[in-house]
Amino acid sequence: MFKIGFDNDKYIKLQSEKIRERIDHFGGKLYLEFGGKLFDDFHASRVLPGFAPDSKVRMLMELRDEAEIVIVISADAIEKNKRRGDLGITYDLDVLRLIDAFRGIGLYVGSVVLTQYRAQHNAERFAKKLQALGIDVYHHYPIRDYPYNIPLIVSDEGYGKNEYIKTSRSLVVVTAPGPGSGKMATCLSQLYHEQKRGVAAGYAKFETFPIWNLPLKHPVNLAYEAATADLDDVNMIDPFHLEAYGETTVNYNRDIEIFPVLQAMLNKIYNSCPYKSPTDMGVNMAGYAISDDEVCREASKQEIVRRYYATCCAQRQSMAETAEVYRLEMLMNSLGISSEIRGCVAAALSTAERTEGPSVAIELPDGRMVTGKTSSLLGASSAALLNALKVLGGIDDNIHLISPSIIEPIQKLKTGHMGNHNPRLHTDEILIALSICAVTDPTAARALAQLEGLRGGEAHSTVILSSVDAGVFKKLGVNLTCEPVYQTKKLYHK
Repeated sequence: MFKIGFDNDKYIKLQSEKIRERIDHFGGKLYLEFGGKLFDDFHASRVLPGFAPDSKVRMLMELRDEAEIVIVISADAIEKNKRRGDLGITYDLDVLRLIDAFRGIGLYVGSVVLTQYRAQHNAERFAKKLQALGIDVYHHYPIRDYPYNIPLIVSDEGYGKNEYIKTSRSLVVVTAPGPGSGKMATCLSQLYHEQKRGVAAGYAKFETFPIWNLPLKHPVNLAYEAATADLDDVNMIDPFHLEAYGETTVNYNRDIEIFPVLQAMLNKIYNSCPYKSPTDMGVNMAGYAISDDEVCREASKQEIVRRYYATCCAQRQSMAETAEVYRLEMLMNSLGISSEIRGCVAAALSTAERTEGPSVAIELPDGRMVTGKTSSLLGASSAALLNALKVLGGIDDNIHLISPSIIEPIQKLKTGHMGNHNPRLHTDEILIALSICAVTDPTAARALAQLEGLRGGEAHSTVILSSVDAGVFKKLGVNLTCEPVYQTKKLYHK
């Protein structure tokens, strides 16, 4: 059964208050480096049940009259056509997507900054495109021996060479399409310029994970390590905070490693550093909004197992290293958990063994388990999806929601005219067929009306699913895992 472990309204209130407090602390202007996803933070919503995927955006909406957005993108990333793994789009396209998304909810986007700019061809073209769209573009340049040559970096030949970003509001949210874009350097460059202009301004960092005031080995924090297994991020006790205050807090290795450098930069900019530790720099209040610790612990354990399966599949597809799988196994061992805590895994494997074919099991949000097997008409995913809609709608299992006489012509179209070798209907095709049937069939209409009831469910497939089927489960809000095996022995898999 789905249980709430996080108070979202309390979080938004506490978080917006904390940011306002930090703005006031620095005299009225704050450059806030925003890590992680601003939109659609589904990882947070999975490990903190009750956290809304758009919580951070809603929090910014509380500050929208004071806030403006600066989007940072590395010119090198543009030149290399770097892509977001989750969306499959290039970083430059994601900048346009982010601008549209921010504007769509009434947040002001002030400008775009091209970092590591060396007049790269594609970066130049992108800058001209932005300018043609009426978006201000600024250029920040590579600095020799960054980040360790502090005297050069914090000088007119370092940050001083970067173009000063004109901002008009008290809160400047600095965000980016992905890591390595140069958010922190952009913030510090602005502090240097503001200081020279006599403007009081400060810097802070917003990261949801790890949660600094939870124990180091708390499952919520370990789930963050699982999510970043490919980045070698490791949670650590913040030694600077412990030494300064005698208080144990959690941060991650990259922030801890870079802090002495950052401290030296801030010392040179301000003549003193306002922070004694990486934890001091943060403004994250998520830990104070956990309303049921046990619920969040269990949700995080489930997320670690899901990450394990995802990494196993990625490794099978040559998209992840074996070391990443080992890291996740170690995290699971440290918590004393295995795939057995995921009920839909055993149900899917049992059905596959009984039917001698691929199977999918769906655990509904209320705990009921539904399975689907492969047949001549439907793939296992489609069968499980229809069976789940029947259960949610109280529809007899023997009733055909979609007549075989409707499915068969679609199969002929796929194989006879569209060049597909697999005649079975994918989940997107089955939902379209169900939608058509729902026009004249009240039972099909009742089944279709149950789609929202799948959100928050869990699913497991005994084979790696196609991107189409995996995408449908994601859109429906069902958390999917797969065994790291292919249905066929072919070398090419769509």
